[in-house]
Amino acid sequence: MSPRVFSKPPDGGWGWMVVLAAFCQSALVFGVVRSFGVFFVEFVAHFQESSSSTSWITSVCIATLMCGSPLATGLGKRFGERPVAMLGGFLSGFGLLLASIATSLAQLYLFIGLLTGVGGALIFAPSLSLVARYFDRRRAVANAVAFSGAGIAALGFSPLFQLLVDSYGWRGGLQIVSGMVFNLVVCGALLRPLRLATEETKASPEVPGRGRRLVLLFGLDLLLHRDFLIFSGAGMLITCGYFIPFAHLVPHAREMGLDEYQAAFLVSAVGVSDIVGRVLAGGLAGWTSLRLVHSLAIWTVLTGLSLLAVPLGRSYVAMMAISVAYGFLASAVIPLKFSSLVEIVGTEQLMGAIGLIHMLESLEALVGPPLSGWIRDWTGSYNASFLAGGAFVTGGGLVLLMLPGFFSFRPPASPKKLSRRTEVGEVAGSEPTE
Repeated sequence: MSPRVFSKPPDGGWGWMVVLAAFCQSALVFGVVRSFGVFFVEFVAHFQESSSSTSWITSVCIATLMCGSPLATGLGKRFGERPVAMLGGFLSGFGLLLASIATSLAQLYLFIGLLTGVGGALIFAPSLSLVARYFDRRRAVANAVAFSGAGIAALGFSPLFQLLVDSYGWRGGLQIVSGMVFNLVVCGALLRPLRLATEETKASPEVPGRGRRLVLLFGLDLLLHRDFLIFSGAGMLITCGYFIPFAHLVPHAREMGLDEYQAAFLVSAVGVSDIVGRVLAGGLAGWTSLRLVHSLAIWTVLTGLSLLAVPLGRSYVAMMAISVAYGFLASAVIPLKFSSLVEIVGTEQLMGAIGLIHMLESLEALVGPPLSGWIRDWTGSYNASFLAGGAFVTGGGLVLLMLPGFFSFRPPASPKKLSRRTEVGEVAGSEPTE
């Protein structure tokens, strides 16, 4: 079916079904990953392996999900968003199903780490790209709702997974979870393709050369754009510190003398405030006159400051307040990042940009928590770890100020012109026409 062509984003209509699909995808991909700790305990006990060896299952899955995003963008441009997302949903569920009959840790690396990770990669970029095409004025709200699926799922999936393990064992539990994840195929089917007239009229001509076609297919020409490189650099710094609380908030609270239930409730408080913050931040971004990149910089710097405040929490009440503040502020960063990315690259290159940013940030996502742990071992306290994480996130927010035209309240001249000049003027040897 040929995609419908709109003169401008409809800002609603079937777009809300696409948001619903993205919401469910966020829940069934990132919500499952966040709640996989229940199975982690079972894997350690069953395979008699160390915690560090077992933890690589989740690490490989996340790294594959992020590094595989450029593959998703290339396939999405070639075959369309819907079939690629449906394939990703099948691979995600199939990987978990195979994991339920695994007989070694190496097989779990392959089935969950690689197969389910690739499936998640094929889902993420096509879905976000379509949300950006369907929405303009309400884009921040739409992205906030789509991303909130992970936070809501994380609250419910952990006790659900524990119930499944208690009732059916980890193998039976994984089979039921795989059945849940297979619903990603249905979510992918909801991704009705859409194209904007501006993309049709400014499409690049056929460019000779297989290498050049691959560059355009995977959006690698964005690596030559200053605005995109600055934005990506900010994202890499943010990612270095963003995930540190998820790994070390509980150990830090236990070192303070809090009991296990108090420490666990800090994480629950982060999750609840995360849900509220995502929706509220998206609404505020749509109601104010600030550009999305301005909102991103403000929320990012505030998130970094909340991490810097963690060492100041000397009591349970203070730590609870800081945890709520972090969850509320950090919840806005990811949705606003992908919403404001449209201001940098335009809608026609958004899918490629998402893939590249995910790939560039994959190493930081893996390095951040271990680096924080190394700082703790070196200093003997998690205080320095949170200070380092806060410095990374705050620094990423400040790097955004280096974007050309950042201090203007008007978006920069269309980024589409820049990409077209690169593709047509530099490669084909002709001057762009408007």
